[in-house]
Amino acid sequence: METAALRGGTLASERSGVGAAPDAADVQLAAAGDQLAFERLYHAHVARVHSLARRMLGGDDADEATQDVFVRAWEKLGTFRGEAAFGTWLHRLAINVILGRRQSRARRWERVVEGDQLVESLPSHRNHLELHMDFETAIGRLPKGAREVFVLHDVEGFKHHEIAEMMGVTTGTTKAQLHRARRALRRHVDR
Repeated sequence: METAALRGGTLASERSGVGAAPDAADVQLAAAGDQLAFERLYHAHVARVHSLARRMLGGDDADEATQDVFVRAWEKLGTFRGEAAFGTWLHRLAINVILGRRQSRARRWERVVEGDQLVESLPSHRNHLELHMDFETAIGRLPKGAREVFVLHDVEGFKHHEIAEMMGVTTGTTKAQLHRARRALRRHVDR
């Protein structure tokens, strides 16, 4: 799977300002309390938020985390200044909510060896569609810290210093976690 292609997705286009205008009217209306406008924003962005939550937390917690993100977005909509696209603001809010869930539950990072063994236990497939689905499963089975760093760095395109700040760890820790995640995934794909 090409991680560079993933980095070039919606987030990169929003960083350049593309896509900001379609949400602007609904953001203003929703900030004033218009629930239908917020519902339109929800439908426009829920897939991306859920995908991020699923990749960072796993499938079991993704639905609840997505709901938490949109509840928080409704509560914080008045703080949106419009300096970036709404989708970019929501994405950052989603990352903060997801990382907050992780910290509030005092989740400890699993040992890398255990995570590597989980990934290695997955069956290998040659079919492209099956490989894609298998790769998503492999990402989901990485240890939580390694998975979060992998998603934030290789999928979402954040820099190590940004990830370290978000997660409250050192840059060296993020680099080590990314290396471990890539190593485990590479072994899985090469089988």
